[in-house]
Amino acid sequence: MELTKLFLYFTILFFLSACAASVQQEATQQEAVQVSPLVKIVKLNKYDHIVVSRADYQDKLHGFWLGQSIANWTGLVTEMDKVGTPATMPFYTDEDWGSKDLPAIWGEGVPHSNTIDFFFVEKGQPWGSDDDTDIEYMYQYLHEQLQVSLLSAEQIRTGWLTHTYSEEDAPLFKKFPDSKAIKENFLWEANQQARILMQQGMLSPETSEPENNPKYMMIDAQLTTEILGLLAPVRADVALKISHLPIRVSAKYDAQWIAQFYVTMHSLASKVDTSLSMQQQTLWLAEQARLILPEHSTPAKMYDFIKHSYQVNADKNDWEKTRDEIYRRYQVNGTDGYVYKDPFEAGINFAASLVSLFYGEGDIVRTIQIGTLAGWDSDNPTATWGGLLGFMIGKTGVEQAFGHDNLSESYWIHRTRRNFPDHTPNQKGEDSFPMMAQRAIKVIDQVVVELMQGQVDVEDNVWLIPKAKTITKE
Repeated sequence: MELTKLFLYFTILFFLSACAASVQQEATQQEAVQVSPLVKIVKLNKYDHIVVSRADYQDKLHGFWLGQSIANWTGLVTEMDKVGTPATMPFYTDEDWGSKDLPAIWGEGVPHSNTIDFFFVEKGQPWGSDDDTDIEYMYQYLHEQLQVSLLSAEQIRTGWLTHTYSEEDAPLFKKFPDSKAIKENFLWEANQQARILMQQGMLSPETSEPENNPKYMMIDAQLTTEILGLLAPVRADVALKISHLPIRVSAKYDAQWIAQFYVTMHSLASKVDTSLSMQQQTLWLAEQARLILPEHSTPAKMYDFIKHSYQVNADKNDWEKTRDEIYRRYQVNGTDGYVYKDPFEAGINFAASLVSLFYGEGDIVRTIQIGTLAGWDSDNPTATWGGLLGFMIGKTGVEQAFGHDNLSESYWIHRTRRNFPDHTPNQKGEDSFPMMAQRAIKVIDQVVVELMQGQVDVEDNVWLIPKAKTITKE
């Protein structure tokens, strides 16, 4: 009898232990589909979570700043050289690479290069800030300084007024050593009008309403908000939430949706399957971002047309064919509801940027080269893709792609903006890419916990991010 009771006791004990082990395994299972070296999917408390390496992400953020800086300063060489008057001023082609830079529509070239070629800054000198990087730097700083995962409209306004110049208090600037010094606050079009409105007390999103800001269709929001996608790894829904008010500082309708397209790509860049080719990775990102464009909007129709033009083109080196089609279709004929008015508009530059994205096929060197030659506001699309692809391949990948191992890591934010701390007092510039990337990790920690309801695993140096929600159109 005692043996029977003992047998039953151990049988029940074994059964209960097995059940507990099964529940524990389901709750904390760390087996998953390996999406890429950067991320994997795991089960945590019965729900899918994505595990993202904080160390790898930091290196990729370094690559973002480096790639964006190379692309920005390369694209600046041809900024506004060619804006769609081919009869008197033919567009650039591949044949023009390495040739003399022609003046922009305002009659000047650029002081840093007179040749259409890649521009590099080597160690010992800082990369200068420009409007494609400096407001992004400001937004990251505001998140750091205020220790918030989501900036309020008032915090954004205070940041702009503190760290950008007005036209009245801007310092004197000489474009060339022998040129006349003028006041320059490095704010263009919609951003300039938005700052004026902020100085009058207005807040985002009112600063981008058409009745307040007639420049709301310009490219400006693209320049200032892409990094906000990187502050929300793999979660485009959170990235769009973080970037909503910053985008609406200066953009509405088409320009707003286009900026959201880029933010989405940057957010999802940490989720892409790296077993795919770079061409497949960038196409997947673009297709995911296409989902957020309102179906019957001009940007959606532009995307579909340009993608199709690329796909049916038998010669994938002949990117000029699609660029010329864009000129005729949108600038001349006003197709798909687009009415061209200004070469700084988000629409025409979105179209131009897609040419370099598709024909660049994920190659950072070729993508920047095409973007530089494509025309219109050429430094902005190049900076966008240089930053995105730089993030995807990381610092070392950027160096290897361009064959340079002595590229500067220093950043001179006070070239264009003001009132930032000097993180590198013993060298030129006020910051460095490694330090900027390291501080961004702390910002993302807060975003993961507060906006994603995820976890920061300091011991394993990873983020545990709840599975991304479905991308939805606004």
